[in-house]
Amino acid sequence: MRFFTSFRMTLGFSSIAMFISALLIIVIGACTTTHHETKVNEPPHWSKKQIWYQIFVERFNNGDTTNDPTPENIYAASNFRPVPNDWSITDWTANWYKPEEWAIELEGDFYGNLQHRRYGGDLQGVLDKLDYLEDLGITAIYFNPINDAPSLHKFDARNWRHIDVNFGPDPEGDNEIIANEVLNDPSTWKWTSADKLFLKLVDELHKRGIKVIVDYSWNHTGVEFPAFKDIIENQENSPYVDWYDIKEFDNPETKENEFDYLAWVGYKSLPEIKKVDVTTERHHGNPYEGNINEGAKNHIYEVSKRWLAPNGDVSKGIDGYRLDVADQIGMGFWRDYYKYIKSINPDAYLIGEIWWESWPDRLMDPVPYMQGDIFDAVMFYQIYRPARYFFADTDLKLNASQLVDSLNHYWGGLKKPYRYSMMNTAASHDTPRMLTSFDNKGLYKVWAKPNDDSTYQTGKPSPEAYNRVKLYLMHQFTIPGSPQIWNGDELGMWGADDPDCRKPLWWSDMEFEDEYRNNYQPGEKVYDKVGFNKDHLDFYKKIIRIRKDNPVLATGEIEFLQAEGNKLMYKRFDDKDEIIVIFNMEDEAQTFDLPYNNYKNLMGNNTVVGMITVQPSSGLILKKM
Repeated sequence: MRFFTSFRMTLGFSSIAMFISALLIIVIGACTTTHHETKVNEPPHWSKKQIWYQIFVERFNNGDTTNDPTPENIYAASNFRPVPNDWSITDWTANWYKPEEWAIELEGDFYGNLQHRRYGGDLQGVLDKLDYLEDLGITAIYFNPINDAPSLHKFDARNWRHIDVNFGPDPEGDNEIIANEVLNDPSTWKWTSADKLFLKLVDELHKRGIKVIVDYSWNHTGVEFPAFKDIIENQENSPYVDWYDIKEFDNPETKENEFDYLAWVGYKSLPEIKKVDVTTERHHGNPYEGNINEGAKNHIYEVSKRWLAPNGDVSKGIDGYRLDVADQIGMGFWRDYYKYIKSINPDAYLIGEIWWESWPDRLMDPVPYMQGDIFDAVMFYQIYRPARYFFADTDLKLNASQLVDSLNHYWGGLKKPYRYSMMNTAASHDTPRMLTSFDNKGLYKVWAKPNDDSTYQTGKPSPEAYNRVKLYLMHQFTIPGSPQIWNGDELGMWGADDPDCRKPLWWSDMEFEDEYRNNYQPGEKVYDKVGFNKDHLDFYKKIIRIRKDNPVLATGEIEFLQAEGNKLMYKRFDDKDEIIVIFNMEDEAQTFDLPYNNYKNLMGNNTVVGMITVQPSSGLILKKM
């Protein structure tokens, strides 16, 4: 009950609000009060009409086996352990929970050793799947970090200014090019083969009408970053000494190495860029006033410009940035960064990751970042969490009026343009896959993998979970904000929290080994047949087509017509069109009165008149005729 009370407060629940939301029709288009007076710049107009697809390149598709990672280019960044001598690329179709021969001899647990694993996904692999992406119907891609880095996740940048050498066709040649550049002199920067292949990919995606944004963390680098390596070598005499928050330099007169520095949440593989001009308390999960070191800031500007306008040509550049752990950087930097990016491309899209104010109870409030001077959107986990508690069968169950109250709370705090520019994120590289999340009853992202909870279900989900996910997708694709797909969810993939959500994708032309249902734990193994799920993919294509064929779902107003018990009905409308969305999450069939007489059922081919009976655990999308 203590958690539920906190959860209610987080979502803006109150007994009065729940009562009102169950009785009143609430129009999201109503005016809201701003937190402070400021000149508001609206997000790019194109942002409200997108269907986002998030790609984790290393696990997406291996299109070029000649560039596969080698021990020289990788290491387990989380613990600085050397790569085993007999290390090799892991077979794409192997049982995820079966350790490789080189892993069996390693010390540490399964997940610790997993950080060594690579499958060889690369940019050519994305190019090879362009027809698939176009057929799927997505209109925008968010790439997880592709900057040059030794780790799997690549937030430990070895270079911000270059694409990872193993994502391009010539890793050895690219390393030679990078070695002859000067970090703080952009005039010496060249285009590597990986850089050129990425720009080719951007051009091909743009030809197909697909936008591109790239993930960066300006909060920290890796220990292989040239500026940090120079500090290690030259200590307080390094020209980059002010780039990082150094706690103590090494004393050459002692045997010990006293060198110490501030690192992101204590991970020494991720040294933090130094924060300056901090005027308010810096606390995890809360915005604060501050900036970053000028030298690092200028470098970030140059890197950002490099990809937004390669060789000065905005038409050849990416369309924006996804910005990691945004709460860790002061608001002063973000305001400056916003102005700089918009000066290069006013139509660029900036989306921040703000997530936990206090795990696992409180999610951050996006409003301070949505005033027109910092971001155009955030990854909107805030509206997924309550939706999961409505559509999934979980230990914490929300009814329809509580869901409506939660949605109105988060939408109501935002100026209208920002309700539509949000990326409505459900699953990602940092969460359980949606099918697995819906197959477990626990709280959102709490003990959501087997080494945290031995009872956590990691095998093939139940038929009920598949159905409930489809109902959630009907909701995600019919509310304001642009829906997001985590690569592989559409293929029917399952997996627990990071790193189990990062399995290589289950492409339809591949045969995969059966997977342990009881994962890596000891005992007799039970297996699941894994692989491509055509029915699930077809549903994604259908719901994407409905969204794209009906612009009112992207730009129209929303009005809640009914929110009683576990019955939910709302409409999306504008001057031309009206669409009614209905969900019956009750245990028995329910009757719904429709506002008008004639509707076309977009989930089928029939016509609906006046009143309709909806079966339990099912939904409808109806278009007024």
